[in-house]
Amino acid sequence: MRAWPVIAAMFLALGGLSAVAGYEMASPRGGAWREIAWPFPRDGWPAGRAYRCGAAACGADIEVYLRPKLGFCNCDTGVADDDEVDRVADVDMITPRFAPLRAGDVVRVAEMPGRIRAYDLDMPGGKRTAIGIAVSHRCDLMAVAAQGSGDAAHVQRAVLALLESASLKQWMIAAMDGR
Repeated sequence: MRAWPVIAAMFLALGGLSAVAGYEMASPRGGAWREIAWPFPRDGWPAGRAYRCGAAACGADIEVYLRPKLGFCNCDTGVADDDEVDRVADVDMITPRFAPLRAGDVVRVAEMPGRIRAYDLDMPGGKRTAIGIAVSHRCDLMAVAAQGSGDAAHVQRAVLALLESASLKQWMIAAMDGR
């Protein structure tokens, strides 16, 4: 008889932990975004995380690819200019045929400073929009590339909203610390 209160307390504790774990592992942005397999071949950097959001939920079909590149950033200046974003943000993995739409802007993602830039992509199925983001923490870089069917401003807003989700911010910070 005395075991029932202990069993009930354990049941409630495990249920609470399961709920917290489910919340932490849920897809960002209330399920609009779903994680997909890393779509690119292996290169000198580890595969990262990739997400897709359909037109019904995001207003355009959008895919986002992000990964850390540890030890790949200038320790003193971080991401200094648009040329660096062009080189490191992995937009070239989507297609080597990309052209910047305009000069990039300063951005902050997960408390890391860097730059963001919009591109036109020349794809086999037609033109698409891309967003390249490179942010740094110490001597490490977080590269983000996105492609979408919408205009650059819309795709950029959706990508930044995804990157500001609690679960992705937590993952980016942990990945930049090598965990």
